[in-house]
Amino acid sequence: MNFKLLTPFMISLLILMFVTFSSVVPAKEKPKPAASKSEKPKGKGKDSQKDKSDTMTAEEFEASLKYENGVIKLGDGIATLKVPAQYRFLNGEQSEKVLVDAWGNPPGARTLGMLFPSNVSPLDENSWGVVITFHEEGYIKDDDAADLDYKELMQEMKEDTQTGNAERKKMGYESVELIGWAASPHYDKSTHKLYWAKELKFGEVPENTLNYDVRILGRKGYLSFNAVASMNQLPAIEDSMQDILGLVEFNEGHRYTDFNSGYDKVAAYGIGGLIAGKVLAKVGFFKLILGFLVAGKKFLIFIIIALGALLKKLFTKITGTKEETPEAPTGLNI
Repeated sequence: MNFKLLTPFMISLLILMFVTFSSVVPAKEKPKPAASKSEKPKGKGKDSQKDKSDTMTAEEFEASLKYENGVIKLGDGIATLKVPAQYRFLNGEQSEKVLVDAWGNPPGARTLGMLFPSNVSPLDENSWGVVITFHEEGYIKDDDAADLDYKELMQEMKEDTQTGNAERKKMGYESVELIGWAASPHYDKSTHKLYWAKELKFGEVPENTLNYDVRILGRKGYLSFNAVASMNQLPAIEDSMQDILGLVEFNEGHRYTDFNSGYDKVAAYGIGGLIAGKVLAKVGFFKLILGFLVAGKKFLIFIIIALGALLKKLFTKITGTKEETPEAPTGLNI
């Protein structure tokens, strides 16, 4: 079921690469009407569940979502999120229903959950949500934070974006223009929390995209809270993201201060690399595209699948081995 609401902003990122979260979101269709009482169920098990989803009305879909408030344990207890009344939380399974069934994204994205404002339905035109993920890439040293020149960093990111566009066009995807900071990066060394926001333009889409990022550094990696909306939603998103900074903390044993230099892994980049997206910058043009995982209000998350297929093809060409039919991906770490 795809609840596709007509909005000038929705770009679809039909991507198929390592980081393709970028294409143009198709215009939203109206929800399919509910099945009549006399209609018989189609299929059994998982198939019948899918058929049930296909015949839901928007109201029924909204009612099926199991929102949570209060104290939420993220992941395997690595962090705690305290959700007040003005927000609603969906766990990973419920979040996939929104991402896939309501917003039309491919299945398989593994998230820790999503946060939504409590006064807006995920199916509304002006809806937005915050995708929560954890990236176990090691302890990120913050020694460079105080010396970063964000104006210079932005210029470097713009140049990288232009370089990446050449490859994007070859692969049939629209160009991306990094307009600038919508909110300049800020790192709080006492809490080890970082945020920034970028203004992006995708192809000929008339309304620019806001990509607001929050990172909470921990002992073995970082929590990512990523919100995507239109630029005219910046004030509301910015207020909300500032709230969210205070809602989440790593639990004891997973905190930044719990780092043990004797055996804990250290990430190969610092704060500057995290902001610029250079975490993934070891494989040529892929470094750039990965900087724009989410390129529209409705995120299309099937990038890594393509990357896996692409790398597999390259590997078989190099080794001369026979290419096997790939299995369906089970998840995506974004």
